Amino acid sequence: MAKFDSYVICTSPRSGSTLLCKMLTATGAAGQPDSYFFGTSLEGWLGDLGIAREETADEREILQAAFRAAHVKGRNGTNVFGLRMQGHSFEFFCEKLAILHPGRLSDRERFQHAFGTTLFLHLTRPDKVDQAVSYLKAQQTGLWHVAPDGSELERLAPHREPRYDGEDIRACVETMSAYDRDWNDWFAREGIEPLRISYDDLSADPIGILRHILDRLGLDQAAADSVRPGVRKLADSTNREWVARYLSEQ
Repeated sequence: MAKFDSYVICTSPRSGSTLLCKMLTATGAAGQPDSYFFGTSLEGWLGDLGIAREETADEREILQAAFRAAHVKGRNGTNVFGLRMQGHSFEFFCEKLAILHPGRLSDRERFQHAFGTTLFLHLTRPDKVDQAVSYLKAQQTGLWHVAPDGSELERLAPHREPRYDGEDIRACVETMSAYDRDWNDWFAREGIEPLRISYDDLSADPIGILRHILDRLGLDQAAADSVRPGVRKLADSTNREWVARYLSEQ
């Protein structure tokens, strides 16, 4: 029996969360984690969840509908709800969660009211220069994820040739570092000791990390045995050249 009703992957872009979400879904036992509350727009949430806004509904009723829909998607017919939460979406999410569960409650208590007993995972990428380069290159080329065979999984814009910009990299390093600080400050404030996972460990041993997470959730680790990573690294010679150039300029 699962020890937790839900889990939240607390992360930032280009930290390996797409790989991890796809593997957890593929187990058939750990729900279907995804960014069901992405961004800072309630309309965006409704669009992503496929919910039509009722004109007569107030904000609390709309949020209740959004959380119900997210529960269905995130559980995916299993006993565990999975959620990915990006750092830039989190403050807005907590504001809306407080509307659903008002009063003198902590964020952690509100999570328990909304999702039951919750395991928090902190997925980070220690090398912030690598992370920044990966993010900026994906933004420029429009390609965010590819399958193991090289076919495109997620393209958000037409292809453009990537262009090096040291100032953009520096700013992105600061942003990604701030996300990590914000998550750690929130964990400390809420008295949470998350399960910590690094991009490097996930890349080196994805199935081992998957088994570890299943074990912490109280799920059968054997559910990982048939899973194959469905995302391939996008880093190439351009990434390496940008990293080396940036470091040489510091």
